[in-house]
Amino acid sequence: MGKPTGFIDYQRKTRPERDPKTRINDWDDYTLRLEETELKEQGARCMDCGIPTCHTGTMLNGMTSGCPVHHLIPEWNDLVYQGQWQEALKREHKMNNFPEFTGLACPAPCEGACVLGINEPAVAIRSIELEIVEKGFKEGWVKPEPPESRTDKKVAVVGSGPAGLACAAQLNKAGHNVTVFERNDRIGGLLTYGIPEMKLPYAVVERRVNLLKEEGITFVTNTEVGKDYPVSKLQNEFDSIILCGGATKHRDLEVEGRELKGIHYAMDFLHANTKSLLDSNLEDGKYLSAKDKNVVVIGGGDTGTDCLATSVRHKCKSLTQFDIYEKKGDVRPDNNPWPQWPIIHRVEYGQKEAAAVFGKDPRAYAVMTKKFVGDENGHVKEIHTIDVETTTDEHGRRTRNEIPGTEKVWPAELVLLAIGFNGPEQGLIQTLQVETDERTNVKAEYGKYQTNIEGVFAAGDMRRGQSLIVWAINEGREAARECDKYLMGETSLP
Repeated sequence: MGKPTGFIDYQRKTRPERDPKTRINDWDDYTLRLEETELKEQGARCMDCGIPTCHTGTMLNGMTSGCPVHHLIPEWNDLVYQGQWQEALKREHKMNNFPEFTGLACPAPCEGACVLGINEPAVAIRSIELEIVEKGFKEGWVKPEPPESRTDKKVAVVGSGPAGLACAAQLNKAGHNVTVFERNDRIGGLLTYGIPEMKLPYAVVERRVNLLKEEGITFVTNTEVGKDYPVSKLQNEFDSIILCGGATKHRDLEVEGRELKGIHYAMDFLHANTKSLLDSNLEDGKYLSAKDKNVVVIGGGDTGTDCLATSVRHKCKSLTQFDIYEKKGDVRPDNNPWPQWPIIHRVEYGQKEAAAVFGKDPRAYAVMTKKFVGDENGHVKEIHTIDVETTTDEHGRRTRNEIPGTEKVWPAELVLLAIGFNGPEQGLIQTLQVETDERTNVKAEYGKYQTNIEGVFAAGDMRRGQSLIVWAINEGREAARECDKYLMGETSLP
């Protein structure tokens, strides 16, 4: 701790954002960068906590508290304050293979558990995290580091999202011959096709993937294991298999009129937009356009926010986001104490952009969809809703009660379902005869990652269900450790 009074002397400052009315005209990163002097001041706000909780990821009240990859946050905060950027980068990479991904796309549970955050604005951990690694790339400090020697073991990683990439990176460090299989045309999984360009540019993903290639990892795209690549061949050619395919089975909304045209899963909307953008700058027309349409996004989470931001850039006619929950307060409720993740009202980049265009926050709270109504061509034209009141009993069970007289009809030519996922797709799982749990996730104990099939491991959302990018990195790293131990009888991986 270089400055004992840093948290008193300096106010929290995060990466500034570009003007919403300007940034909606392009697909560039919507944030700007802090100056080096500002970053040093933000690093100085990190206190000499007796028991820092920012870097110890755990689950509290069903939500993540602290950093699951156990980032050495107090250490690199102080190093930034001291101007020792290269050392800060080393400490950052020690626990996280991809701080640029988490620096851009993680919701920062570390900040929710920051000790300073008990009664002051938390340390701007995520902004500092990103700038350390970006400075590392700019200065040429981030270089490929292939292993000094190779084993004779071959490992297949199925899926190239954050879990798969972290797993592959660690196994490669151990000297194994790693091949990553991806069914899409680009590496990255939901990092590439689930998070829009303005939030996580593909160039950032590609930059890291190219490093991993230089370090010796083989990537195979446009190849779905179980369809394009037989499972029997995979089992015969590789000494071990790690399943990192994510939780991509969509949760549906089973109400009247669901079959109408114009109703799509949010991920299909985001995937098609990013692919068309990267392939042709949207000139090929191979995406679901929101232009001149009344758009309704059903779901109040990050994916819904990404749909808002994408629709605004398409120049939609109107934009509404349904949230089944009531509007939250600006401060923690009494039953949500630190260091739990703070359940408070937030205005994210997509809502800011919608407000800049349409004059108000696009969200409608405590709204339940009752039915979709279509036109004579079978295309959705409106949504019928009713307001609901949610109550919670002493066991934590929620009940939603409709409020009579609150029925409403909303115009909608494009409806995007952003209500989450119901676990992993089952085709490969069933072919491998891997056991699943009651939620259809691959059954493998946390910390062990071994499935019921010899030599087959599972990590990330495919094992734990829909979760955060930082949990995926955590599980990918740990699964690599267990796989290395299985292959070699011992391991030096963390």
